[in-house]
Amino acid sequence: MNTYRTFLKLLLRNYIIGSLVSVFGVGTVLMFTTISLNRADVPYLLFVVFVSFLIMLACEFISFERHIRPVRLALTKASPSLEELEKAYIQTHKFPKLTGIRILGPHLLGLSIPAIAITHFLIAKQYLEIPYEYIFYGATAAVLIASIHAMLEYFQTSSSIIPVLEELRNKGKRLHYYELSLEGQVLVSIRTKFQLSALLIGALPLMLFSLATFVRFSEHSDFFIAQYWLWAAIILSLGIALSLYGAWLLFSTVMSPIQHLRTNMKKVESGNFTIKASDIYSDEFSNLINGFNHMVRGLNDRQKLNEQLLESFFATLAAALDARDHYTAGHSLRVAHYSIEIGRKSGLTEEELLLLKKTALLHDIGKIGIPDHVLLKDGKLTEEEFRIIQQHPVLGEEILKQVQPSEMMEPFLPGVRSHHERVDGKGYPDQLRGTEIPLLGRIIAVADAFDAMTSDRPYRKGMSPHKALAILKSGRGTQWESEFVDHIADWLEEHHYSINKEEYIKNTIKTG
Repeated sequence: MNTYRTFLKLLLRNYIIGSLVSVFGVGTVLMFTTISLNRADVPYLLFVVFVSFLIMLACEFISFERHIRPVRLALTKASPSLEELEKAYIQTHKFPKLTGIRILGPHLLGLSIPAIAITHFLIAKQYLEIPYEYIFYGATAAVLIASIHAMLEYFQTSSSIIPVLEELRNKGKRLHYYELSLEGQVLVSIRTKFQLSALLIGALPLMLFSLATFVRFSEHSDFFIAQYWLWAAIILSLGIALSLYGAWLLFSTVMSPIQHLRTNMKKVESGNFTIKASDIYSDEFSNLINGFNHMVRGLNDRQKLNEQLLESFFATLAAALDARDHYTAGHSLRVAHYSIEIGRKSGLTEEELLLLKKTALLHDIGKIGIPDHVLLKDGKLTEEEFRIIQQHPVLGEEILKQVQPSEMMEPFLPGVRSHHERVDGKGYPDQLRGTEIPLLGRIIAVADAFDAMTSDRPYRKGMSPHKALAILKSGRGTQWESEFVDHIADWLEEHHYSINKEEYIKNTIKTG
């Protein structure tokens, strides 16, 4: 309520100041200093101004009431809806423009139309002894003065709406946990502001001066008037052209750094935190560019820290799992290593390889939920115990779904859930077939099987890489994807694996 009352007071103050400067200042002074009046005409002209002003106020109040209604509702209502707040927020942003429209609409027409009608009546009844053409001069001057008034009100209102916008944003966050924003919507372009401002500031005073000069000299020199409008047209054309050209230059000067920042901001939005805006400006935009670059550097540092924390998180989870069973210690790291080598030979991008590595590190995280008497059993598992073990891909998916923000974990879920599926559809937990199995799951399945076969267990010694590879090849196209079996075989051959070089795997992990 206090914000709304303060807003009304500011609007009233701005209106009074603008009216005094334009209507009663420029208009009245122009009228009484330009036109030669009889003393008897002055009371009638003051009457015309007074009556027209009252009519103008009535017309403008009706228009103002319609414009202010959504803002008043949102500010004075205890719990406005989100829709009401959004409507008020947009209406408040439009208020400077609406104020200018009121000045050039109800304000101008409500003043000039009654004034023209009453003045015409008074001249016809011979209460006023002025020529009829003065009505035209007065109407023309009213348009010029109203334009100046609209410009003053526009810029004054632009400052007055700031506390209202802040109050509406606070209400949106407090009542609906929503931050109001125009989302980049442009209601009035800078180009339009500059062009109209330059036109009003540069050209309207020239027009008023030309009109006043014409009226003044028309009473004394017919010869001068015959040449006046040619001269006035040239001067006015030059003034307007210079005003518009100056506005265009000013607009270009401002838009160049804005466009430069906008281009770089789009790069930041796409995740590029290494860009740097060129600091080539010597005005206040230099501070803005410097602040932007400082912000991007901070985002880049934060991104690196987040990546380090995420890497540490994956490594910690893998280490926590491996710590439960010293016989499988390092299993997740080795599976990640083999998966990356298969992925490289499959032509995955660096981004895809990073996703594959993190998924492989987490592929067995669901075993945390498997009871020790099943997970750590030395002998062969019973059917019931094997069914329990088969739940670990699902448990792993459920564990990762609990990590917040959930969208950070979402890319890893398919690979974790599907790394025990078989291409012939006889795997678990979903019996997927062929390419129904997510790509990362098919890769990890090969890497996981190879490491499981070559690792020692309490009840058996690990196989040689040669024998494990033979088993993988025998399962090509049934248990494992043929392409990925071939890729790990090629990789093993390139690194000269043999029956007597089982230790190479562990050494590779330690150094790699």
